[in-house]
Amino acid sequence: MSNPFVRFLGKSIISLSGWKVDQHLKQDFKRCVMIGAPHTSNWDFPITAAAFEVMNIPLRFTIKKEWMKPPLGWIMKGLGAIPIDRTPKDARSQPLSTVEAMVHLFDNQKELVVLVTPEGTRSRNDHWKTGFYHVAKLAGVPIALAYLDWGKKEAGIGKVIWPSDDIEKDMQEIMRFYQGITPRYPEKFSIDVRYQPK
Repeated sequence: MSNPFVRFLGKSIISLSGWKVDQHLKQDFKRCVMIGAPHTSNWDFPITAAAFEVMNIPLRFTIKKEWMKPPLGWIMKGLGAIPIDRTPKDARSQPLSTVEAMVHLFDNQKELVVLVTPEGTRSRNDHWKTGFYHVAKLAGVPIALAYLDWGKKEAGIGKVIWPSDDIEKDMQEIMRFYQGITPRYPEKFSIDVRYQPK
């Protein structure tokens, strides 16, 4: 967990910027894949980071291990970055997929909340990356739906979904939630059209 000063800084950013944090879900978020959406602006990250401080959830996200070399690595680590190591344990094996490497992170840590942005870009993308779903399924952890609603100036976690054996149904539920959220730039946001809610 962060120190009191960082927590105070996060609360100050939320308060001074006119945002509010919805904390109606009283779960103790210690192991999950956390979706961060919509993602259409550079301002999404600092507001998300501040909201996570208010909610007392350690913000972690994955990057390539090569980015963790000093001096940039010191900054990235301070922001919550954790390196993805795709090196196979057996020299004769193929490199791990990103999904496999992320599952290993959960295997090796008792507490881990990983933030992912499945849109993959701040530009409009109507086909989300679904790796987050497979990571959660294989690691046996839930998917938490974090959001920034620029219309309400509200950040929070709106829902928690446990992956089932029906990815289409689960993804439709995720899309149903996010289609009701207002991004900063609506023209740059789309839910995944492959999983239109019915």
